[in-house]
Amino acid sequence: MKWPAFPQTFPAPARRIVDSEWWWQPFRPRRTIWPTRDGWWCLFVVIGLGVAAINTGNNLLYLLVSLLLSLIVVSGVLSEQSMRGLRLEADVPEEIFAHTPAVFGAALANRKRRLTSYSVTLELLARGGPTRFIYLPRLEAGHERLLTWEEIPPARGRWRLAGVRLTTRFPFGLFLKAGRVMLDRDVLVFPAVQSISSETLHRLVGDGTSTIRRRGRGHDLYNLRTYRAGDDPRLIHWRSSAKAESLLVREMEAETTEDTRVVLSGRGERGAARLEAALSEAASIAVHLARAGAGVELTGAGLFVPLGRGVGQARRILTELALYDPRAAGADAAAPRPDAAGWRSLREVRVELD
Repeated sequence: MKWPAFPQTFPAPARRIVDSEWWWQPFRPRRTIWPTRDGWWCLFVVIGLGVAAINTGNNLLYLLVSLLLSLIVVSGVLSEQSMRGLRLEADVPEEIFAHTPAVFGAALANRKRRLTSYSVTLELLARGGPTRFIYLPRLEAGHERLLTWEEIPPARGRWRLAGVRLTTRFPFGLFLKAGRVMLDRDVLVFPAVQSISSETLHRLVGDGTSTIRRRGRGHDLYNLRTYRAGDDPRLIHWRSSAKAESLLVREMEAETTEDTRVVLSGRGERGAARLEAALSEAASIAVHLARAGAGVELTGAGLFVPLGRGVGQARRILTELALYDPRAAGADAAAPRPDAAGWRSLREVRVELD
């Protein structure tokens, strides 16, 4: 029996990056423009007809050159109208896990009062791979659209995002007009959080579960209180409610596991695959204990995270594991020993890196 994996450790808001046009960046262009293949052909034809018109003085050639030049001007004006007033706000997840799809988003808003933007494309740039596209045929004035896509981080640690940008070929496809590249920066990727087997779950929680005197999601009664809107109807204590002539709900005692020290043993000298699997196991154990309400401490070669509990402790441990390299020069210091000052006697769970 396998317990379900944790696709997200704790719900967290996304970070927003705004494509703003700062007044202190006068030398950085807001948009770039480049001819497409059809655009290059149009330019070559204009140049050829222009040379022929000058050499021959033929009015018909002058008329054709004027028509093509006006087509180019109109194309530039309409594409600028389509791109002007668009505002892009990109959402980056606070928690990104290795080998797990992470959902990125971008809110595209048309801030113009009356004019609609046509044929806008969000390009998802890729390093060493094909560029992906999210096409938006039209966006009315004053409206906003949410565009989402998935990325799968290849490994834990620092991960460089390739970036996204807004482009348009409107109206004739002669020129590609593109905005500034966003999200081209580094993000921190946590180790993969995997499912935990029933045997490991029983070893971590089953023998060490105990109640503490605070509200939570346990099984023992903590208190009775007046029903409030949004309370679970299954917690209504009907017998007491009948006596008090008002609805009373049960508050349960929280359950927690014993405080645990996760010990990373070894230097990961048996290979990168074994090291990554062990760090993923340590991350899964720490996340599960934190979700169960236990205090968790992490120690290893050159690594020590003091005892703590809750969401903040889980993220601190995940951050340290994401950047941890036991074979680095900075990991020469040994882990704290049991006889060190302030060392507490905790239940230990050892994870072999070798």
